[in-house]
Amino acid sequence: MNLFAALTEKPWEVQGEITDPGDDGVVLHPSYLGLKVFLAVATMVFALLIATYFGRMELGDWRPLQEPLLLWLNTGVLILSSIALHWAVLHARRGDLEGLRQGLLTGGALAAIFLVGQLAAWQQLVAQGAYVSSNPANAFFYLITGLHGVHLLGGLVAWFRTMGKLKRGVEIAQLGRSVELCAIYWHFLLAVWLILFSLMLFT
Repeated sequence: MNLFAALTEKPWEVQGEITDPGDDGVVLHPSYLGLKVFLAVATMVFALLIATYFGRMELGDWRPLQEPLLLWLNTGVLILSSIALHWAVLHARRGDLEGLRQGLLTGGALAAIFLVGQLAAWQQLVAQGAYVSSNPANAFFYLITGLHGVHLLGGLVAWFRTMGKLKRGVEIAQLGRSVELCAIYWHFLLAVWLILFSLMLFT
């Protein structure tokens, strides 16, 4: 292309595929782009929550909450869930449908167990008299764990849709993409939970 053509080109009229600038021009599937945008927004939400948490701690009415030991078990379950989803991705890349199925089922089941465990931790705190209105630290605990749980519920919706594709016999290439998206989201939620859990433990 000569200099005159380059200067007069109208970029909004240029036709072509959407590419990921950070991936050497590899075509970026719209679902991956959508997930990237969503994760960026979710990261900002959790970052603002953490900043607010630190700011609220400075006030005199803050009394640290004794986190239930059950949270340690729940954390282990979420780690295993993320590993299972990664296992499913590896089997999808190998074309192993049965391995993909087992990893997907295990990951989803463990995620559901994690949510049940979080509700059980809430019940333990309520039984001990640790209500939302009792102390700002209590309120933040319920807010942090509740917000994370809502995001995981959203992930389970995507997981159910992927299971539906599996039952319908969708080709493994398309199925593998859905599994990989689930795994990326699971890894993100695991990283967020580890940060939030560490924050609550050490503050």
